[in-house]
Amino acid sequence: MKWILQTLAWLMLSTPVYAAPPDRVQASYEVFSRGMKIGQIDETYTRTKDRYTLSSTTTPLGLLAVFKPGKTHLSSSGLIDKQGLRPQHFVYKREDNPEKNSQAEFDWAAEKIKLIHQAQRTPLTLPDGTQDRLSAMYQFMFLQLEANSTLSFAMTNGSKLDNYHYAIGPRQKIDTPAGQFDSLYLDSQGKPGENRTEIWLSTQKHNLPCKMIITDANGDQFTQILSTLHITP
Repeated sequence: MKWILQTLAWLMLSTPVYAAPPDRVQASYEVFSRGMKIGQIDETYTRTKDRYTLSSTTTPLGLLAVFKPGKTHLSSSGLIDKQGLRPQHFVYKREDNPEKNSQAEFDWAAEKIKLIHQAQRTPLTLPDGTQDRLSAMYQFMFLQLEANSTLSFAMTNGSKLDNYHYAIGPRQKIDTPAGQFDSLYLDSQGKPGENRTEIWLSTQKHNLPCKMIITDANGDQFTQILSTLHITP
């Protein structure tokens, strides 16, 4: 499930949204490949005053469960300020392959991030506004995206730190098992032979993602689509 989880992350340098983000979100997504359901992702976001916690569990289903039966767990925690989520600690764990496990520790005062993978600890300069690949999905709640035509972000998966760039397209209506949503379309505009990520954010549900399509360098596509959503104001 690495291809799905790596793409669930990005930072938008934009104007804060005027509607207050909710205190709690519970969301589930179905994951499909070649028309077959291969996984389910269950996530919970909780805000307590100026702090947040996030958890995500990916459960393989169908044929994927036969070859890769272990679940994948992600967690993120940190502060909330006027710019949105400010991660302090991120953890990625694979039940079937612990060698893939990684962590990230954010030191905003020192402007440093420490990436922890196996026995390696790599300190790097921490760009302002950096997200981890779980907090990035929920950072959308704090941003006004429609005033911009492009966005850029820095994101870590615990083993590396990358920059991402997206084009912001027009609104579209998206049908999901959780209902129909007005959505804002984002496209990484990957060239042939590169990975491409398309994201639809529900404009009526705090810019939470309701659909995502990932096309890898070989042309294989993986679709993640919202199946249930519960929001506590």
